[in-house]
Amino acid sequence: MKHLGLLLLFSAMTFAQTKPPVPVDAGPQDSDTPFTLDVTRVNLLFTVTDKKGRFMTELKKEDFEITENKRKQNILEFTAETDLPLRLAILVDTSNSIRTRFRFLQDAAVDFINTAMRTGQDKALIMHFDTVAQLAVDLMGDKTALTSAVRRMQAGGGTALYDAIYRASEQLTKDEPHDKYRRAIIILSDGEDTLSEFSREQALEMAQKADVVIYTVSTNITHNSTDGDKVLRYLGEQTGGLAYFPFKEEDLGQSFVNITNELRHQYNVLYRPEPLIRDGKYHQINVKVVAVGDMIVRARQGYYAPGVTK
Repeated sequence: MKHLGLLLLFSAMTFAQTKPPVPVDAGPQDSDTPFTLDVTRVNLLFTVTDKKGRFMTELKKEDFEITENKRKQNILEFTAETDLPLRLAILVDTSNSIRTRFRFLQDAAVDFINTAMRTGQDKALIMHFDTVAQLAVDLMGDKTALTSAVRRMQAGGGTALYDAIYRASEQLTKDEPHDKYRRAIIILSDGEDTLSEFSREQALEMAQKADVVIYTVSTNITHNSTDGDKVLRYLGEQTGGLAYFPFKEEDLGQSFVNITNELRHQYNVLYRPEPLIRDGKYHQINVKVVAVGDMIVRARQGYYAPGVTK
């Protein structure tokens, strides 16, 4: 695929890594100098299902309509992508609140690595978070090293969820061409952030600027929705992903199977914003199916335009 015109540049990268893993510096001062997004064309990945959750994979370019800030956009390129290499960040909550379910989380994460990742194509990084966010293994395709990192984790401490999202989003775009990979963050957590220095909106903004889809798997094994579950659902909705709420620990594995299916059944479109506005603001996007019956489209809801060039 040709370069699609999206260039992500970091103005600061302060992600420390040693062995054993050390805390990621999650100071909020970095939010004053985020990487800038040079948007002359927008690349958008999305999933379409019917009301029963079945993937609709035979749709054509003319079946879709894209609007930005309520203005219809001209689709320049359209493909039904199923084979783009994956660049994944698996974020595991290791706080005290999930201690009793920690072994199930590890098992589910290991199964996901072994079944979802294709040798020679896909890469993942492993990050765990409690009092601080820690990078266990940087982006790599070695399944043995990745699963070993998951097995070495131990539960304990608070919950710095938003810091983990922020730093993982940075790391996923490091030294990787933007348009050649499908980026996703998979979060296993109860969604209850207690210690992050970055806010939820700062973390979400970084994920959106990095063009990352967020999938969340709730560790709240209960039938009662919590504030944490609402956060997990919100993160998925805003980035074009999904939140999963397994009621039994044994169902965690199925949640990862569902995420794998999502990642393999996505469309990819490219359009040039008309008008192209360099205002540094968030621009809303809406994707809908116009030529077929009732369909459900999951796509990120917008992007951050670049500021005025000085």
